Amino acid sequence: MQKPKLGFWNIWNMSFGFLGIQFGFALQGSTMSRIFETLGANKDEIPLLWIAAPLAGLIVQPIIGYLSDNTWHKNLGRRRPFFLIGAILSSIALLFMPYSSEVWMAAGLLLVLDASINISMEPFRALVADKLPESQRSYGFVVQTLIIGVGTWVASNLPKWVNDTLEISNEAPSGVVPDSVKVAFGVGAFVFITAILVTIFTTKEYSPAELAQFDDAEKEPEEKKGMWETISGTYALMPLIMKKLGVVQFFSWFAFFAMWTLANPALTSHIYNAPKPDVIEFAKTTTDDNGELITMRDANDEVVFLNDAKALEYKQQDKSYNEASDDVGSKMGIYGLTSMVFALGLTFYTAYNSINRKYIHMASLILGGLGFLYMFFIPGEPDKLLISFSLIGIAWGSILSMPYAMLSSSVESHKMGLMMGVFNMFIVIPQIIAAIGGVVFLQNLIGEESIHAMTIAGIFLIIAAFSNLLITNKKAITYQPSIDNE
Repeated sequence: MQKPKLGFWNIWNMSFGFLGIQFGFALQGSTMSRIFETLGANKDEIPLLWIAAPLAGLIVQPIIGYLSDNTWHKNLGRRRPFFLIGAILSSIALLFMPYSSEVWMAAGLLLVLDASINISMEPFRALVADKLPESQRSYGFVVQTLIIGVGTWVASNLPKWVNDTLEISNEAPSGVVPDSVKVAFGVGAFVFITAILVTIFTTKEYSPAELAQFDDAEKEPEEKKGMWETISGTYALMPLIMKKLGVVQFFSWFAFFAMWTLANPALTSHIYNAPKPDVIEFAKTTTDDNGELITMRDANDEVVFLNDAKALEYKQQDKSYNEASDDVGSKMGIYGLTSMVFALGLTFYTAYNSINRKYIHMASLILGGLGFLYMFFIPGEPDKLLISFSLIGIAWGSILSMPYAMLSSSVESHKMGLMMGVFNMFIVIPQIIAAIGGVVFLQNLIGEESIHAMTIAGIFLIIAAFSNLLITNKKAITYQPSIDNE
């Protein structure tokens, strides 16, 4: 028996929780490096401070994938318990993040935030395979991408909107995160939990007995194994299609990690000519117990400047940096908006037409790579970042749908959660390599300017595009319409 096809609003509701998840990811991606810089981190240290995020994914996703495959709660079902747990933890982490007073505190909360987001996110990918027949899976992943695009655009613009519309200040003393960012993270926490609850209350999951009746169910279950044995066995016996898609994912996610970690210092400096000012250049200094130079602070823990002129100069430069950071975040949101438009167009097209997933993904990644490379050629022209991030959004929309659609067509349904979790190894490993120095090393091969991190991102995305030529599995490549042409 085939799974029944679902209407658009059923698929929309089951994917709506991704709006909250993407609010968390987008605030993290557009603002986290700004928080690190505000708390005193050097731009070359920022990728390493981000390492908590991919490490959390590497550890959490296969475990959550296995557990969600083997869970059934009489009220919440198979995947929804993990949506709820992750949403609660993520919302708490989002509320506390902008109140960090030290770099290590922000890095620790980033670990908690990313681990929590992964608890919610990983089962969402598997839910599409649980609920939809094969003919609708690309459609389902594209709808998820549509919702992710909305979340990325809105959340990336939040700090700027809070400052412009609510007139909440984007300025703060040295080492303090601005109030506009604090409010934006609070809004993100509310949206996260609310969106997840919409999916939980509007979506019914198939029970294990119901799933067993469908054609794509496992007919002769293999001997039950423990979690660690199952996960390690899945890594060892990884299907060939997953390995080939993994090459594409490796270069793709290295590129986007470079953007998330270094776009703010790169673009505020190269495009806006407004780098984060180093307060030590404007303040009275002393040495700590290790002989390192530090700024002097008064009884209220505020920086003691050399004189009033230096205090004013620092404030003006910091204001320029914060305004540039707001605008970078807003411009980055365009890639979410473009991915939304891309997903919407793909949704309508794939409803009635076959597509070649491989070539769509290949072309999309090439366009994204060109978007990154274009950034180097537009110093002093921030409006042209709209072109860059629009092209990047096409790549992002494809990354969030095509690889998962190709994979879901080629793996066993009863292991879908675990397979999606293991597949995400190809997301987190490139990010870990980038974080421990890969992106800074490659950037410095071109030049010391941080804009070259975006150049590396462009090169890697184009390599990812041509890596699609490795994929030859016809079932994975070809997508048939999800709605009959009757």
